[in-house]
Amino acid sequence: MELKGKVALITGAAAGIGLAYSEELLKQGAKVSLCDIDSEIGEQVADELGVKYGRKNVLFCQCDVTDYPQYEEAFEMTIKVFNRLDIVINNAGVMNDRFWELEVDVNLNGVIRGTLLAYRFMGKDRGGQGGTIINTASTAFVRPQVSTPIYTATNYAVVGLTRSYGDQYHVNLTGVRSIALCPGLTDTGLVKEIRKQLMSSEYEAAWQRDNANCKAQSPEHIGRTLIEVLMKAQSGSVWIVENGQPAREWRG
Repeated sequence: MELKGKVALITGAAAGIGLAYSEELLKQGAKVSLCDIDSEIGEQVADELGVKYGRKNVLFCQCDVTDYPQYEEAFEMTIKVFNRLDIVINNAGVMNDRFWELEVDVNLNGVIRGTLLAYRFMGKDRGGQGGTIINTASTAFVRPQVSTPIYTATNYAVVGLTRSYGDQYHVNLTGVRSIALCPGLTDTGLVKEIRKQLMSSEYEAAWQRDNANCKAQSPEHIGRTLIEVLMKAQSGSVWIVENGQPAREWRG
């Protein structure tokens, strides 16, 4: 897949893995629509990337993935500015089982909204040119995190959604491939105060066990992996990247 000149819309793009995705795509000559709920940081990041990679290649759209009309506006603005859309990366996510309804609405419903919008704007059956959807999940779907059952459930669901839409039936119909990228423990703001993010403070020991053999990796490593996956992944495939190692395809 040639990335130069392609247009990518990325949610949760102002920090962490989303920012790493954005910068790696810009390095490849793509144009990027940075979508994030935090407009102050998002505008700042867009300005910084614009200076580095060309202002005409970077757009910021304030986007709360739980707000369908606002999400829809981000798609419309991206196409209005760049005249095309080739890649949609559903990356926005939270991990806080205490606020589980919001967690499900961002991690699962947000991905569903983004996926449906991606098919609407990119699908050949809807007048589009086809494209690629990347859904960020996590390794929690392979090794359930005892400490975060609801967060784990959202990751199972995202992988199931991706594999279903990734079937050749949907590819033939829409020209859109769907792929899941599942990082392990990564040095981002997802984990801020773990005690406040678990359903019970008693789960803290379980959190330590869940992550005992995990080595935190950098967001930049995940960003580089994205490029590799975009180049070679088949639709419906699921890729695990953990402990700073190269991505490997999960064949469960």
